[in-house]
Amino acid sequence: MTIQEIQKEIISEFKTSHDCMDKDSYLIKEGKKMPPINLKYKTENNLIKGCQVKTWFHSTFENGRVFYDIDSNSLMIRGIIALLIKILSGQKPEDIKNTDLYFIDKMGLRENFSPVRANSLWKLVNQMKSDAALCEVKMNK
Repeated sequence: MTIQEIQKEIISEFKTSHDCMDKDSYLIKEGKKMPPINLKYKTENNLIKGCQVKTWFHSTFENGRVFYDIDSNSLMIRGIIALLIKILSGQKPEDIKNTDLYFIDKMGLRENFSPVRANSLWKLVNQMKSDAALCEVKMNK
């Protein structure tokens, strides 16, 4: 599936399945479903710098696609991570780098984010996109 198709699917699922559920509950549920990061990646070196909550980031590049292994000690951030992984993991670097992650606004997540969550979200998105750009450079060498 394309990034846009996955975003549309998530938006649709959120609207139809979670009309009565608030956004925080939805994100917490998604965060609980996500498997934890492999312990070998849960190191100081893999922490995303500038996040106010501990968020570990690792990616691999295989067969022209980027795969993410990310975790956080915040259930809300884990929920955001779960959605971003559903959308971006397994995609081509160029597609990740150039995508518009419109699901954030379509689901009304941005309007409810505290400054801490918003900062963590954008640090995470920027890390995923910059990592994809590095993979693209490696692929084109």
